[in-house]
Amino acid sequence: MTENRLDPRFVRTRRLIMDAFLLLSTKKDFKNISIKDITSEATINRATFYYHFMDKYDLLEKTLEEHLMTNVMREISIHDQLNETTLASVFMSVTQFQSSLASQCRKSFESFTSVIEAIIKKELEQVFFEMMVNQNAGVREESVRIASVMLSWSIYGAAVNWQYNDTRPAEEYIQLVIPYLSQGLKFFIEEGVR
Repeated sequence: MTENRLDPRFVRTRRLIMDAFLLLSTKKDFKNISIKDITSEATINRATFYYHFMDKYDLLEKTLEEHLMTNVMREISIHDQLNETTLASVFMSVTQFQSSLASQCRKSFESFTSVIEAIIKKELEQVFFEMMVNQNAGVREESVRIASVMLSWSIYGAAVNWQYNDTRPAEEYIQLVIPYLSQGLKFFIEEGVR
């Protein structure tokens, strides 16, 4: 299967399945979407579905990962330094991703939240780790790993808190959060040199 990932037919079929799934997510709750529904909507057979995905949970994870990678990570990649501007940009991207998904998949969004959380944290952790390693020579890798985990969880937590508990614009809210993120990052980097 790895050899075929670049084959245009493979890519097209995979996209067709993901699009069918996203369309069904706007109409039905995730738990009520069956493989039969997905294959009917995508006009493929079950064997083709299982060639691309293990089950609907695998499809959910891969679809969300791909959407996250194209939407959120594109925004992050334009920054080469981890600073307050980058943190604000990452926060805005995460909130836009969540809002977009919530409006696209109203019926299933709550079912997706734990998967969204895991994917966002994992992807942000990796990006932050790479940025911090490049930016902070001499800092222990363990400290950078801890800082990247804390930062990714903090960004995600702030985005969720804003989404459910705050009425201010996201741009205004992140300005309240940035000092905490910056101080935490500074502490971890300073401690990592020791």
